[in-house]
Amino acid sequence: MFNPSILRAYDIRGIIGETLNVKDAELLGKVFASEIQERYGSCNIALGYDGRLSSPLLEEYLIKGLMYSGANVTRIGIGPSPMLYYSSIILNSDAAIMITGSHNAANYNGFKILDKKGNFYGEDIQKLGKRAQNKNFLKSKGNVKNFSIEESYLRKLIEAIDIKKKNLSIGWDAGNGATGRLLSKLLDFLPGKNILINEKIDGTFPNHHPDPTVPENLKQLIKIVKNKKLDLGIAFDGDGDRLAVVDKDGNIIFGDKLLYIFAKSVLQNNPRSTIIADVKASEYFFSEVEKLGGKALMWKTGHSLIKNKMKETGSLLAGEMSGHIFFADKYYGFDDALYASVRLVNIISQGKGIKELLSSFPKTYSTSEIRLECNDKEKFVVIDKFKKIALKKYKNVSLIDGIRVKSSKGWWLARVSNTQPAIVIRCESSTKELLLEFLKEVTIILKKSGLEVNLNNYKIY
Repeated sequence: MFNPSILRAYDIRGIIGETLNVKDAELLGKVFASEIQERYGSCNIALGYDGRLSSPLLEEYLIKGLMYSGANVTRIGIGPSPMLYYSSIILNSDAAIMITGSHNAANYNGFKILDKKGNFYGEDIQKLGKRAQNKNFLKSKGNVKNFSIEESYLRKLIEAIDIKKKNLSIGWDAGNGATGRLLSKLLDFLPGKNILINEKIDGTFPNHHPDPTVPENLKQLIKIVKNKKLDLGIAFDGDGDRLAVVDKDGNIIFGDKLLYIFAKSVLQNNPRSTIIADVKASEYFFSEVEKLGGKALMWKTGHSLIKNKMKETGSLLAGEMSGHIFFADKYYGFDDALYASVRLVNIISQGKGIKELLSSFPKTYSTSEIRLECNDKEKFVVIDKFKKIALKKYKNVSLIDGIRVKSSKGWWLARVSNTQPAIVIRCESSTKELLLEFLKEVTIILKKSGLEVNLNNYKIY
């Protein structure tokens, strides 16, 4: 059986040697190959992995399990998650698995899964857990082959380059993650001055944690942007499906504002298109997209959930505060930070900087994503208590994903993280004073729910 804590909302993820080990990888191979075989009558699976130290061994045992149950495995090797997503389309695979711990610490790893009809999450993942518990897997004979997709994927990224202004200067931080090698090659095709740091793939992440949405992890990039007087800086997470951006003054551009910049571009050629943002996005994002002539839609956080909603609504663009950006206007609809970075550079090269592009976005005061440590069992108990209190106290409450409370002062959100043992808080208001009031309110409710913290210690942006 799997440790129940690793079967998450939209992937399988755990701590190596504690909640996740090689036998789990082998078992996953058996039950997943059996499931795909039953769904489609064939089982051709694309397989990739990130640069974590545990990834090659997990791949070895995963292949062992897949082949045991009759899978034809195509190994694409080390690289970012979007390269695997691209390979599954090019190879017309029945399914694909990416071995990655994403933005988690070095001792984590896991599996992002998709089948040819789209995402594999929620009940699909729980079904694998039941299959494992019941030893419900086929015994057959599969095979494995290697396939080099990197150059094809790189050409796709190069094709997207449409630079107008040639003398841009940009700082790039691969974060020692899986994008390093590809990013080095991609920058050869981008004109202007490009400074690349932490490009060596290193699963120990020696320079900083592989999560660019945490301001602490952007300090190195910010310093370079300011000291070298660059136009902007771009950073990537551990598996290359999320990006973070800083402007020429070193200010962090959060995911909702980044999505707004992309929305302006997409809506120019596709008026009245649906643009999706997750529940952590600014209230102003939705109203400003409507002003641009788009249809703004708030949805649940999670790359699988967002992709599924895009297909359902025919959306051409979606994004999350965490830096997942999904383009479906000229691309495939999956989250690809390398592709998104090319689209951003294209926009900036037209002559307007980040600040100018955001000049119409109202000034607000907000927190970043505050992640409060809370173990995987306890976090659901805390958020259930929190929800009951909030529903009694407030009138304008959204339960799309967690609890989002809106008032004339602004809004705040509390939700369970589906990727970490944490509760996520975000607040936004028109003034700093009102934001501090929000933080005080949320602190009190958290205490009543069993989690004692002081939210006033967190930086306001």
